[in-house]
Amino acid sequence: MRRSLPSPSAAPLVDSATFPPWTCSMDFRAQLDSPLFTHFISHYSQPTGPDLLGRTEPFFEWQESRRQTGLWPYSRSLEAAPKPECGVRSETGAARQGLNFGSQDYLSLSTHPAVVEAAQRAIQEYGLHSAGSAMLGGNTAPSLLLEKALAEHLQTPHVALFSTGWGAGFGVIAGLVRPDDHVVLDALSHACLQQGAAAATMNVSRVPHLNNRAMRRKLQEIRARDTKNAVLVVTEGLFSMDSDVPRIEELQAICREYGAALLVDVAHDLGALGPRGTGSLGVQGLLGKVDLVVGAFSKTFGTNGGFVATRSPAVRQFIRIMGGPHIFSNALLPMQAAVVLESLRIVRSEEGDALRAKARENILALREAFQARGVKCLGEPSNVVPVQVGDAKVARLAAKKVFDRGIFANLVEYPAVRVRETRFRMQVMAAHTLEQVERAAAGVCDAIDEARAELEVRPATARVARRDERPHAEL
Repeated sequence: MRRSLPSPSAAPLVDSATFPPWTCSMDFRAQLDSPLFTHFISHYSQPTGPDLLGRTEPFFEWQESRRQTGLWPYSRSLEAAPKPECGVRSETGAARQGLNFGSQDYLSLSTHPAVVEAAQRAIQEYGLHSAGSAMLGGNTAPSLLLEKALAEHLQTPHVALFSTGWGAGFGVIAGLVRPDDHVVLDALSHACLQQGAAAATMNVSRVPHLNNRAMRRKLQEIRARDTKNAVLVVTEGLFSMDSDVPRIEELQAICREYGAALLVDVAHDLGALGPRGTGSLGVQGLLGKVDLVVGAFSKTFGTNGGFVATRSPAVRQFIRIMGGPHIFSNALLPMQAAVVLESLRIVRSEEGDALRAKARENILALREAFQARGVKCLGEPSNVVPVQVGDAKVARLAAKKVFDRGIFANLVEYPAVRVRETRFRMQVMAAHTLEQVERAAAGVCDAIDEARAELEVRPATARVARRDERPHAEL
């Protein structure tokens, strides 16, 4: 029988410094070989049987067992704006007031007074709704201004807006690619890019992460047997699971050599990194030189939404009509467009430079604090700090202990990452203080140490992951 969950309002927000950790009488070590610790979402993702609805029950029961023991760290709700300290409530109703290292608000612009004021002005002038798709009267003056501002910022003259970043990534690939074409993705490309490719063609290939040699070999192989159809190569400006960056100029040259187009997803780097917030393209001197740029506003620009930028007016118009999420979804809200416009103004200003400098100070301090405790942070310094735990069992218990301490950090498990590379994805904001950074690092390290000791699990030695243990896509 299923256990009933408390009402979301049942538990008041509490300060974790004075409230004892949520406790469970279960002996976790005795459960190490049970599905509570050994199963992943992938165990339940392909149910079979004639009862379409009923066959979801095994997943729910597994999820519920993790939820009721405090080992399900997902689907939590913020109780206030995503500031460095805020309240968070779990699905069971357990609530904490503490440090927020789980929100995507890299320059802390979602609560910036000028950005909030821009949203309020847009609501007063245009109302709350876009009232149609971009093709059928949903565009507004702020959205048209935003297209021009983004085109100038990226030095890429033609921009199409989407109501979500996911829709932009999916829509540009599904809109341009046809069944006989080919798509070659970095293996860790975001799920929206992978699903867009799968929806467009069966000719989808994945190359090892950041391996330009493998990309060259794959393109050579494709062109040796097919010179009549198009090839799209897909990568990202900053991969958020590993916090690493491709050599985009080299990749663009390889694409030119084999007559392929290059798409770069700049969701996590645009605005937060690079000169005047131009991201990895700005750092590598490639503004206006990449075939297709796709991005999301949700990481740095204070609201949801996405875009595709191209040097070709024909490509822009084709994507707008053929990209399903653009024509069959309501347009970006006027309030959202106004928020991104004001955020972009700040990003490109001296204030934006100062915010990026403060964020970088926090990023380096967080990475150094983990390093001092012998905990590895992956990749290069960015607003995403992947903190390696390794063993998924340890990571699940550590995530519970992190939440008990009033620290909010996202746990990333297989199939998003390799089975033995489970990690916390710490997300750093400009508004964090160094004291908050140090407290968060100490709390996460203590939680990992306690989980290892309680489960009597030693740090795993490195080994090559089996094919079925490898990540499927970035989230």
